[in-house]
Amino acid sequence: MKFAVAVHGTRGDIEPAAAVARELQRRGHEVKMAVPPNLVEFAESAGLFSVQSYGPDSQQQLEAEVFHDWFKLRNPIKVLRQAREYLTDGWAEMSETLAKLAAGADLILSGTTYQEVAANVAEAQGVRLAALHYFPVRANNHILPFQLPPSLIEPLWSVAEWSHWRLMKPAYDEQRQALGLPESKIRAVRRIVEYGALEIQAYDKVFFPGLQEQWGWKRPLVGAMTLEFATHSDDRVNSWIGAGRPPIYFGFGSMPVDKPAETFALIINTCQELGERALICSGVLPLEDIAPTKEVMIVRSVNHAEFLPRCRAVVHHGGAGTTAASVRSGVPTLVLWVGADQPVWASQIKRLGVGTSRRFSAMTRETLHDDLRTVLGPGCVARAREVGNQMTSPSQSLTITVALLEGLAAKHAGCRPAAFAQSNLG
Repeated sequence: MKFAVAVHGTRGDIEPAAAVARELQRRGHEVKMAVPPNLVEFAESAGLFSVQSYGPDSQQQLEAEVFHDWFKLRNPIKVLRQAREYLTDGWAEMSETLAKLAAGADLILSGTTYQEVAANVAEAQGVRLAALHYFPVRANNHILPFQLPPSLIEPLWSVAEWSHWRLMKPAYDEQRQALGLPESKIRAVRRIVEYGALEIQAYDKVFFPGLQEQWGWKRPLVGAMTLEFATHSDDRVNSWIGAGRPPIYFGFGSMPVDKPAETFALIINTCQELGERALICSGVLPLEDIAPTKEVMIVRSVNHAEFLPRCRAVVHHGGAGTTAASVRSGVPTLVLWVGADQPVWASQIKRLGVGTSRRFSAMTRETLHDDLRTVLGPGCVARAREVGNQMTSPSQSLTITVALLEGLAAKHAGCRPAAFAQSNLG
């Protein structure tokens, strides 16, 4: 069968989709993928044969003013204009790219962001639609900082979805007109749901107990997926870890950090005060690799699946993929969140008792000292080990996801989906 996979976002958004695309390709399907221009090389490194550029540079989006300063008191008109520009940047170009990519496809797979672009293309071409969601974006009572009466959840989400749709509606309507579709009179999310999209929840049910029962088969919670890539640093990191006591891992993924040199100096000094070793992954931050010492090692990246279980604790930004990897490792977690969905994961880390959290910008020497002592305490250590054993393995998550996609695509291709489900699930 033929699959068009078009996903936008940071590496944390692209990696699960690339794992799915690679497995579909391995099973003999024709797979074409589109990702942000800054991550084309990364997707190709997964062994995918056909990868195209899709939309704006996602790293540049993270560094935009609106991403960092949305909470500041500013001119509301300016805020709305920036938000609209941020939400619709590259919309028309993505639509054109995906329309060509999806020609003759049996299924379009999108991500959490820009799902509306994919939905319009799927509707125009009469193609099945699926999406990977990396946190619960549909109506639920699990991610709010307070509990609402069940009767208020749907109305509250409807208002939020309508407001989001109104911001992007000019680009949304222009796309539909270009595709030959009628103007939509209902909000984008409602149209996606009524179209019958399969929204695969690519995170573990342990984070949101009861959500799977609430949503059922249309939004199955399958668990997180990863490529589990080895890196150029792995051999050096392996030798360094083996030369001393287990370190504390620090990494902030694609998140831009103000004054990174000062931030990491604070981290190193705090670890020295606590008598801990530090394994620091600089990611996108402008830090040069330095020669390893007995106490500190700085590298660009490491294989999380290989090295996080060998650490004393994991400190990170709270991205969906990194959160899953840290909890799966069975060691306690400290989330220092920046924005987007990260506060959601930070709150789940605290609720599960496997660690604690704080806004990154509120971190000081004193708070970092206290937070590390908290997560290294016997309570968090024991609880982290217990919850880690409850997590779904990435391979199982991938098997379930691919079977779901093959079954849905088979309906479009005129095949019998039960045969795919039986062969792929055992």
